[in-house]
Amino acid sequence: MAVAILSGCDRMPGSFVTSTPTPVGVVVPREPLAAVTPALPSLVERAARIKAALSLDPPILLLTDLDATQALAQQLAIHDSRFLANVTWGGHPLRNEIFSIYPARASDVTEDAHACASSPCYRVEMYNYGLNLATVAMVDVRNQVVVAVKKFSDMQPDIPSALQRLAVDIATNAPEVRDALGKTPDARTAVMASTKTALNGTRCQRSHHLCVAPTFVTGSRALWAIVDLTDGVLVGTRWTELGKVSGLAVTERSLQNDVVKTMYCEHTTSFERDGWRLDYILTSSDGLRISDVRFGDRLVLDSAKLVDWHVSYSRAMGFGYSDAIGCPVFSQAAVVAFQGPTIEDLREDGKVVGFVLQQKFWSDLWPLPCNYYYVQRFEFHTDGRFRIVGGNIGRGCGDQGTYRPVLRIAFAGKSTVAAWDGSAWQDWTHERWQQPSDARFTSDGYAYRVQRDNGGGFYVEPGRGQFGDGGRGDSAYVYVTRHHGDRDEGDSDMITIGPCCNEDYAQGPEKFIDASPEDITARELVMWYVPQIGIDGRPGHEYCWADSTLVDGVYVATEYPCYAGPMFVPSTDR
Repeated sequence: MAVAILSGCDRMPGSFVTSTPTPVGVVVPREPLAAVTPALPSLVERAARIKAALSLDPPILLLTDLDATQALAQQLAIHDSRFLANVTWGGHPLRNEIFSIYPARASDVTEDAHACASSPCYRVEMYNYGLNLATVAMVDVRNQVVVAVKKFSDMQPDIPSALQRLAVDIATNAPEVRDALGKTPDARTAVMASTKTALNGTRCQRSHHLCVAPTFVTGSRALWAIVDLTDGVLVGTRWTELGKVSGLAVTERSLQNDVVKTMYCEHTTSFERDGWRLDYILTSSDGLRISDVRFGDRLVLDSAKLVDWHVSYSRAMGFGYSDAIGCPVFSQAAVVAFQGPTIEDLREDGKVVGFVLQQKFWSDLWPLPCNYYYVQRFEFHTDGRFRIVGGNIGRGCGDQGTYRPVLRIAFAGKSTVAAWDGSAWQDWTHERWQQPSDARFTSDGYAYRVQRDNGGGFYVEPGRGQFGDGGRGDSAYVYVTRHHGDRDEGDSDMITIGPCCNEDYAQGPEKFIDASPEDITARELVMWYVPQIGIDGRPGHEYCWADSTLVDGVYVATEYPCYAGPMFVPSTDR
């Protein structure tokens, strides 16, 4: 019998009969929604709503069932000329939809939205299907004014619950899904239905459509039903191998939404220890963000956070997930924080050498297949070293693939970055990126140097398996860009920055390198660090993996974590 994944408590096996799936899956030839008469009642209703919205001025499909404050924020946004700048093209209406409206948190308040620091604001996110464009408005609801509008090309906000339900409806009624599974699946068994995905060779890739992948676990395999929400069709299915499923979920997890939201999502927390001072906050979709980081009397970092997890399960076919991590409320993050951050001793050779600020994010049925468990670690040493780490504990939706966490590190003050070329340090004078194969290392393992304009700085030591945490090497892409607070190139909570499955440098940060790269000599800078971590589900070789094992009559988790991230080592070089 196969294992069913249902919402709520742990469930016993038996939802699906185990089918004999095709080796890979299918790509479904479909006509666009506009060219056919939809059969599903949910699609009929949506097609009518879209048609009605296109005749409006402005042509925007609005959110309904809002409270009074959300409704006010939406109305203020859709009457702002900046917010409406791209809703038409050549005088013709484009398809636009409001995806979310939620109270702005401290992590959303940037230089251009400083008014929101003293007055309640709401964040309104709109998706333009025609241009594959996300528009975000920060709305001061007390003074009834839009204080900032930001545009994000080739980016997609997290989808609302109505679109998640529609995707599941399309998937569960598709004959290709029914044939693959051997029966019509129960909609309640779909997992990862709100997580954006891609599939090479379909409109999801070619036309940058909005696509998600409701996933159904059956036996030792997972069936991905890839749904194009732009056209309202199933475009393909893909099977992934999960490896042997040893047991049920470890525990029934209680989501402590109110505590986490009140203590860690709505307020910044200040912390001081071992000569370090910093602030931290749980963001909507960028995990735990640290800011105003100081060591002694020196400001070290403006901020650091983990923007995305790009998860690719096929090099040849190019499909996977773009995961966001964040708060459990007012967030469409795929994997949320169940508890707040913790502070632990940092030990080397049994001695306390500093502390670790750690935040965990996990799916409530982990470690069952297609349930994820991510970790952020900020390690601070008493000697001034620090390390920024992203970790994955598995289990994921396949026994082969690659995780690529996107780390964003904004340095304090003005700096210059140099790379080691094998014999000397070479300054990077303009914005650029470097692929892993081009990195060279000093005898101490340093690949980059950050020199502060007013003296001192850091050597950057990428992970090569030397940090004692089981890491097998980061093989990271590294990007350095100018820090523009007024442009908001990642200071506030970011929507998904890049596609899940690119195998090259196009992981998202390259969007902030101008066509004519800007001068970065003695400037405020951001370093983006994107490791590449391979999944290994082979018995005896597990990495980025998890399973459940029967111990003393109960199932306990067996973890095979993978951690990646650079160490920053203080330097007094000029």
